[in-house]
Amino acid sequence: MATNPDRSSYFPAIEKKHGQPMSYWFDEMEQIADRKYPEQIAYLRENHGFSQAHANALVLYSRGSTSAHRVHTLDQYLEPCDDTKRATVRAIFAAITSKYPAMELVIAWNQPMLKLDGQYVFGVSVQTNHILIAPWGKDVLEQFRPRLTDYKVNKKTIQVPVDWKPDTKLLRDMAAARIAEIG
Repeated sequence: MATNPDRSSYFPAIEKKHGQPMSYWFDEMEQIADRKYPEQIAYLRENHGFSQAHANALVLYSRGSTSAHRVHTLDQYLEPCDDTKRATVRAIFAAITSKYPAMELVIAWNQPMLKLDGQYVFGVSVQTNHILIAPWGKDVLEQFRPRLTDYKVNKKTIQVPVDWKPDTKLLRDMAAARIAEIG
């Protein structure tokens, strides 16, 4: 199993060892979706006897990371995506980097991120039915909440459609707020 980067490759062993179908475990994860990663791992280990490997596979899969496969470039990250998602992600990054060309596009946590002077400014995560955009910073998301009424706002991310025409002003303003925050 360790050589297969697909997290779902653990599912048959989880079902066999714990005697429940994966639908049961996905329901369990939904009930603790608001908890942090370490709390979710602890829940599975302490309450259900999961090994670290099985808990990690289920938690990360439930959080949208279906593969442990590592990518090193934006092109590699976008490879499994359709043309619409690729275009949207590229347009999001272009909206920010055209104003802030000193930003560096890096891969961190297997996701594309923009950094400036070693500090994270903005990230993107492609999901099955939407794209998550993530402005970094303690207060950036809260500061912009009044401008986000048309979007689903999570704890640290904003959900946009896969065919979103990026709101360039919003993206640049969030980046500017983060830049000001890191000084």
